Amino acid sequence: MSDFTNALAGFAASPVSTSQQARIVTSLSVLDWLAVGRAGEDESVSKSVRALVLDEGGEAQAHLFGGGAAPLRGAALVNGTVSHALDYDDTHFAHIGHPSVAILPAALALGEWDDRILVDVLEAALVGMEISIRVGLWLGRDHYQAGFHQTATAGAFGAAVAAGRILRFDEGQMRKVLGLTATRAAGLKAQFGTMGKPYNAGLAASTGVEAALLIAKGFDPNADALEGPRGFGATHQGQGDAQTALDGLGEDWLFESVSHKFHACCHGLHAALEAARALDIAEPEVAEITVKTHPRWMSVCNQMSPSTGLGAKFSYRTVIAMQALGYDTALPASYSEKTCADPRLTSLRNRVTVEEDETLSETQAHLTLLRRDGARKEASHDLLTPLPLSEREDRVRGKAAKLIGGDEADAIWSMLRTGGRARDLAALLAD
Repeated sequence: MSDFTNALAGFAASPVSTSQQARIVTSLSVLDWLAVGRAGEDESVSKSVRALVLDEGGEAQAHLFGGGAAPLRGAALVNGTVSHALDYDDTHFAHIGHPSVAILPAALALGEWDDRILVDVLEAALVGMEISIRVGLWLGRDHYQAGFHQTATAGAFGAAVAAGRILRFDEGQMRKVLGLTATRAAGLKAQFGTMGKPYNAGLAASTGVEAALLIAKGFDPNADALEGPRGFGATHQGQGDAQTALDGLGEDWLFESVSHKFHACCHGLHAALEAARALDIAEPEVAEITVKTHPRWMSVCNQMSPSTGLGAKFSYRTVIAMQALGYDTALPASYSEKTCADPRLTSLRNRVTVEEDETLSETQAHLTLLRRDGARKEASHDLLTPLPLSEREDRVRGKAAKLIGGDEADAIWSMLRTGGRARDLAALLAD
């Protein structure tokens, strides 16, 4: 048995000591996940996948975003897909993936079915999300660059571990669930920009549930299929840096540094928007704005003059102009054809220049504002800069309030902080 799998399985099956910050950040991610899932339940991809699962029928074991209930695998598929439909969920840059949309649907579906208390689900989700990040680090950048979607691949292993904790797996069962997941984990970046991207998140969640349920029923796979000969790492362009990936496991929670999205657009634009927020840009003052960004983003989110809401989500010039004009970039509805056609926006957008800068990292941006009175202002932002916990809480709760209403967001937050049963939280998916 390989050392990496042993270490992951031992951690996954053992009692854990979590920091207060890790617990609070996990609760914030659950609130964020619920809010973006509820906001995305009417997207076309959400309706398609929910219709498929409901048409199949079966025992109503777990609630679905948008209404109804379904068997566990189907619920995880739907809820993972729906919560990633808007691409507005949390991101962890260490492994370039979205942890919550892959792991939370698996943990909550099984927690509801097994009638677990909410604290058990939150702990299982935290352990699963930590595992997904560690596996993602072990697979490395080559895996992502080859075209694999880390949310789907590394995320499936985290979902399986979270499901295994709900089912009270011992270390041997955890080894097996990791090995079995290795033959099912899949997802390609070729689906980016289509319904296939959120579906990848649903696949990860569903794969984790399926693998865990099979192991619970005595299924006996090759438990060394994650890193052994012809295993997942070897066949999926994994770099196999186990020492780095395991560093601090059980003591340091990498999930604490997860990044929550506060703008309903491509994450590549967020550092620039945060820098603009620091400058407090207002349209009447603007003569020119220069945005400097890492070269990677020039081909991803630098559409010059988009005419659609989707295009606006991938346009530095458009989102900076939106923010200067007072559009709320946290609201998905702000990104629309009507916004793109606003003559004030098209005028201001033409005063925004985007330049690549190889000295910046992928999480950094630098803005220079030239005011009409000749004054010059500059600001930089790095998405890896830790937010004070109190500020993170305020912003996540504020985002949730905008998406689902303040009273509902406050009620969910109270439940997450004071406890309850998983079924009570799951029932809120259908509201």
